[in-house]
Amino acid sequence: MRPAARLQAAIELLDEILSAARTNGAAADNIARKFFAARRYAGSKDRRAVRDLTWDAIRMFGEPPATARSAFAAMAQNDAELAALFDGSPYGPAPLQADEPRGKPALLPDWIKALFYPEVGEGEWPALLERAPLDIRVNPLKISRAEAAQSIGAAQMLPSSHGMRLPRGFAADRHPLYGGGKIDIQDLGSQIIVDACAATPEMLVIDLCAGAGGKTLALAEQMGQPDTGTGRVIAADIDRGRLQKLTPRAARAGCEHLIETRLLNPGKEREMLSDLTGRADIVLVDAPCSGSGTWRRNPETRWRLTPKRLEKLTGQQAELIDIAAGLVKPDGAIVYAVCSLLAKEGAHQVSRFIEDNTGWRADPIATDLGRPCGSGHLLTPGHDGSDGFFFARLQKSC
Repeated sequence: MRPAARLQAAIELLDEILSAARTNGAAADNIARKFFAARRYAGSKDRRAVRDLTWDAIRMFGEPPATARSAFAAMAQNDAELAALFDGSPYGPAPLQADEPRGKPALLPDWIKALFYPEVGEGEWPALLERAPLDIRVNPLKISRAEAAQSIGAAQMLPSSHGMRLPRGFAADRHPLYGGGKIDIQDLGSQIIVDACAATPEMLVIDLCAGAGGKTLALAEQMGQPDTGTGRVIAADIDRGRLQKLTPRAARAGCEHLIETRLLNPGKEREMLSDLTGRADIVLVDAPCSGSGTWRRNPETRWRLTPKRLEKLTGQQAELIDIAAGLVKPDGAIVYAVCSLLAKEGAHQVSRFIEDNTGWRADPIATDLGRPCGSGHLLTPGHDGSDGFFFARLQKSC
């Protein structure tokens, strides 16, 4: 494909992503996969170039532009090479006109700026949209971190129990260690949250919003081999498709014997977990949220978030903490986490819970990473090089 044709393809792909964002349709990554599957003539370099152009445009606009062409027209104002690609060639975009609409670049939606933690000032905002690094978690049930580093090479040790950072572009999911269940891909922030759980072999641990099970696996690996204790991890979620992905991952990691999955019906979580009432040592609540801490991975999700959607999410978060509280035994703990940098999803939720529930306290988080924030801890891309998270450990009295 000629450069102009690549730009035209990026315009078409971005228009599809914009349409899906307005209708709460498929995620951008899924749209891109189908887009390229229908254009098999595009080689790997073409696909990479088209994707890079598209995601550069997504990162540049906090509010969705009216059209993809208006986005690239705005970008071309300060990029002569990009402007030259509007050449009117057979497979390229039509030439730019002086009076045609142009989008207005901005990192964040205006309405959301006031909702960020004060600690996340304007100077940190650009880091929210930078490309994320590639972090992995070493599985201690199968290999030591030193052995994995020697096998992989060029790895940076991370300040988590089992984390390493690999060079961008490293094909971690095609490395033999990955196929053998010795490593898994997981951001540093998620690893720090698992470390905060401090799960041990004899514990009953519930991952209340397990999803595809990344943190569930890390918890099981943290707890160790079955002959060292009687513990288990319950992975619960309302999303059947995501939860089903955990089973083969657990088998690959060699910890399937420690994990039980439970598919929950929305609105009936308490009933379907009633046999665990007052029994859990730890309940991890990695709650659904705005995802503002992971915009660097999924920048188009900024376009899907609305005040109404945020209000619904905060209601779900409060409900999940309350459900978790009923599952915890005396002297047990909730670890509450959101990949959000909005105070109402994190620190405010924890404050509300402590005020409304006697016999609970927020314990300090023992980590050198991040910053204390309210009754919890804050990780940000700009300060810590991880995804953005708020998390807190809530301890129940004996």
